[in-house]
Amino acid sequence: MPGGRLTQQERQRIAAGLTDGLSYAEIARRLGRPTSTVTREVARNGGPGAYRPQQAHRATARRARRGTPAPPRTAGPAGGPAGEEDAGAEIVELAVRTGLPRMTARVHVDLLLSEDGRRTAAELVSRLRVSPASVSTAVNYLVDYGYVRRERDPLRRRDVYVVDDQAWYHSVVLNTRQTLETARAAAAVVETVGHDSPVGRRLSKAGAFLERVSLDILESADRWRDVLE
Repeated sequence: MPGGRLTQQERQRIAAGLTDGLSYAEIARRLGRPTSTVTREVARNGGPGAYRPQQAHRATARRARRGTPAPPRTAGPAGGPAGEEDAGAEIVELAVRTGLPRMTARVHVDLLLSEDGRRTAAELVSRLRVSPASVSTAVNYLVDYGYVRRERDPLRRRDVYVVDDQAWYHSVVLNTRQTLETARAAAAVVETVGHDSPVGRRLSKAGAFLERVSLDILESADRWRDVLE
């Protein structure tokens, strides 16, 4: 497996992989590099939507000329293994690419990587080194969308946030039902503006598509729910 700095050819292959919609893990596998190398390379050079190999190569050369050494990566920000941090960072970036707010993604990933899938708000604040308000906003979002559930610890009188296998089922169902509501709202607008109007025809098609896809997803989620048990 190659070591050292990325070459310009490797950066061009990273750009091509991003254009093709490949995951960081797949790009890294094709390069024979650790996934964390690709994740850091893209993150520090504009992100997946703005990564340019030539600019990235020149920027790296400028940083090297300035002689700024990279900090040793022997542990995560809260004392966890560096490998765990790298894996978490990649999942966070993928979640952000799908539209999840970055802080929300960080909280979700930290819960996913916890041994028992449980953290208190204080633990999240300490591990992520962010404000209690940031954690509160993130966990409220995750609870609202079914990714996490809130439990009460009666002994210590504080909330515990939990992610378990069934959370995937609940989040899929909750989000799909919201899409189904959108589809049915579109159908209601069609009744108002008329089926034969340009707006009516457009919304009618969109609503029918979203409704049918949503019903398929709900049926599939119920059919495969036992995989999570």
